Amino acid sequence: MEWKTLLSPKRQRGVSGKRSETDNRTEFQKDYHRIVGSASFRRLQDKTQVFPLERGDFVRTRLTHSLEVSSFAASLGQSVGTGILERRLDSAFTERDAGAMVDVLRAAGLVHDIGNPPFGHFGEDAIRMWFSSHADSLLYRGERISSVLSKRQMGDLIHFEGNAQALRILSKLHCLVGTTGMNLTYALLSTVVKYPVPSTGIDKRSGNVKDKKMGYMQSEEELYRDLAKETGTNGARHPLTFLLEAADDIAYLTGDIEDAVKKGKISYETLLFELQSACAGNAELSKIAEKLVSCKERAIGSGMPDPSLNAVQNWVVFVQSYLLGQATNRFLDCYKEIMEGSFATELLSGTPAGALCKQLGAIAYRYVFRSKEILKIEISAYSIFEFLLSKFVPAAIHYGERDVLEDKLMCILSENYKYVYARESEGKSEADKLYLRLLLVTDYLCGMTDSYAKNLYQELSGIAKL
Repeated sequence: MEWKTLLSPKRQRGVSGKRSETDNRTEFQKDYHRIVGSASFRRLQDKTQVFPLERGDFVRTRLTHSLEVSSFAASLGQSVGTGILERRLDSAFTERDAGAMVDVLRAAGLVHDIGNPPFGHFGEDAIRMWFSSHADSLLYRGERISSVLSKRQMGDLIHFEGNAQALRILSKLHCLVGTTGMNLTYALLSTVVKYPVPSTGIDKRSGNVKDKKMGYMQSEEELYRDLAKETGTNGARHPLTFLLEAADDIAYLTGDIEDAVKKGKISYETLLFELQSACAGNAELSKIAEKLVSCKERAIGSGMPDPSLNAVQNWVVFVQSYLLGQATNRFLDCYKEIMEGSFATELLSGTPAGALCKQLGAIAYRYVFRSKEILKIEISAYSIFEFLLSKFVPAAIHYGERDVLEDKLMCILSENYKYVYARESEGKSEADKLYLRLLLVTDYLCGMTDSYAKNLYQELSGIAKL
């Protein structure tokens, strides 16, 4: 792979490549501003990061998480770009390329989760579980939809993935001009495709991280092929995807711990005990655990009102810096394999930093994600998805057959999304139209915020006053 194609400024509707006297932004900087001004990005302020429907303003939402990922991704891009130049790893790599890397990663961080449904990753699980359990009971003109749809189309539903939905939102559903979404650059769209395989290409046993999940649906097959050809990835991950993924991991692993301490799910003492137990026998990681102790000693010496919380917050900043440095070094050390498309793991996997990430994830899982508060809300969230999917999917299956209630349900759906469906379905077979109508439902669900999903459930079920 080569940077001259990887950093392609091409867009679905074309690109002039010209700058006006009053607008000197690069194409990738324009991407950033398009994203920030979009409704899809604003909706992230009311989507779950860890704690669903949180009323407090001190823990992260999906929006604040995305801003952090954007910041970390840009930092990694700057460090890696400088490293490539200083180590002379690539004679064709220029300072302009280094600047473009930063701009692409900054924008990619904003949209990496833009396709996620309400209630965090559990929302994705709920959609998968619903279609898996109902695939053989849903009928279209007397036939099971699992028989009408192709294996690939059915796989897109039962292996539903927010990352694939992100590509759909960015390239189609954000209706600004026509049906090319935000019309972002190919370099950015390619970076966002975390798993460059279709639902039928998922292979969790391959040993290659790119095969772990679905990265694009059949509806975006043509676009993905154009992206791969134009950027030169040709089925491999875009190199910047590794940096985006590392930025995401660093942001959520450290952010989850900080938010859990703020919410009282983990005490300073418990966190220290877990770290010391996990890092015993590893000199490098033991130093990271010791840093938490020194942070508290400094907080006490400074007379901080809550030295334990202050210690954790300062320790989190230290850990973030450490992980960013480790991710940078790993990318540069493995530069040849990454550019060849043969690098098969997450950037920090198999390193001391990766071991720390694993421990942070395990701590968050035990003390946060298995807490009664989160489990209760997840169960409630599944009830919401079960209800909404059970209403809207049959209505979509029979769309146009003049059932009064189902027609009313379809009227509730976004007019923009229905416009995209009408354009996409032109000239298609009945099976393809059915597939696109089912995506119309998942499009609608993924466009909801947590509060909107909850309120719609209450309104349609008669729980809330109308």
